[in-house]
Amino acid sequence: MTLRGLAYGGRVRPLPALGLDVLVVVAFAAAGRRTHAGEVDVAGVLGTAAPFLAALAAGWLALRAWRDPDAVLRTGVPLWLVTLVGGMVLRRLAGEGTATPFVVVAALVLAAGLVGWRLLAAVPRQRSRASSSSARDASSQA
Repeated sequence: MTLRGLAYGGRVRPLPALGLDVLVVVAFAAAGRRTHAGEVDVAGVLGTAAPFLAALAAGWLALRAWRDPDAVLRTGVPLWLVTLVGGMVLRRLAGEGTATPFVVVAALVLAAGLVGWRLLAAVPRQRSRASSSSARDASSQA
């Protein structure tokens, strides 16, 4: 997977970042429905995803995620926690299940998705910094 074309100056743009986050949540809901309900219909997936999407939106606003959308620690980790906890609270308020195994699976899948793509996006920046640093060191020694 490459994030090229979604980036500017080595950074992922806010709108594609939000799209990736929404994709993570919807994929999580679709996988859960397929596993437990046996069917994946749009209304069912959106119904399952809705509390997590609402929490994700709240997280984006509270964190002002558009300012640093691909930051792992500033945006990714807190956004994961807000999405997980907020989604579970909203599910509970709606009378939906929040069994411990579901919370654990949701925590792992959402962490892998919401934090994971940000980690992948950081790899080229780290390589670029390392090669720039190496080139500077080589030129200063010459």
